[in-house]
Amino acid sequence: MGVEEMNNQELTQKNIEEFSRLQSYMSLVDKDSDVYKVMKIRYIELKVILTAFGVNLTELDIIKE
Repeated sequence: MGVEEMNNQELTQKNIEEFSRLQSYMSLVDKDSDVYKVMKIRYIELKVILTAFGVNLTELDIIKE
C-alpha cells in the first residue's frame, strides 16, 4: 500500500467519523437555529467529500438532507 493510498484511507476515516459526530450534534438542536444552519453547511461539505471518495452514504446518513 502506497503512502498516498494510506493517506486517502486515513482522510476518509476521519471524514466519516466527523460526519457521524456532526449528525449526532445536528439531531440535538432545533432545525431553525443558527447553530443547525452552520452545521448543515459542514454536513453538505462532508457529504460531497465522502461521495468523491466513493463512500456509500446510505447507511451513514441519518439526517438525509
